Amino acid sequence: MGRQMTEMLKGTLDGIVLAILSDQPAYGYEITARLREMGFSDTAEGTVYALLVRIEKRGLVDVQKVPSTQGPPRKVYSLNAVGQDYLDEFWRTWSFLAERLNELHEGDQS
Repeated sequence: MGRQMTEMLKGTLDGIVLAILSDQPAYGYEITARLREMGFSDTAEGTVYALLVRIEKRGLVDVQKVPSTQGPPRKVYSLNAVGQDYLDEFWRTWSFLAERLNELHEGDQS
């Protein structure tokens, strides 16, 4: 399952991270920790940081630098209106795909 999971996550991780940010603003390490709590234990921090740079450049999140007691200021990401529109479209697409895949899977079992 590992390799298939990695390949499937490539197309969905943006939406998953935006969904996490729709709950509350977070910095990179918090997002990685949350992904691991959700069972995405193989998600590397580097993958999340590269994704955050990408979604920031696409204008899907707002970024605020917040002082940290443990080093340099942290970049805290929050979902903005453009990101919310993207997330809404992501969930519509996800629902469509999940329904079709379930139909296909259920058809295989009959």
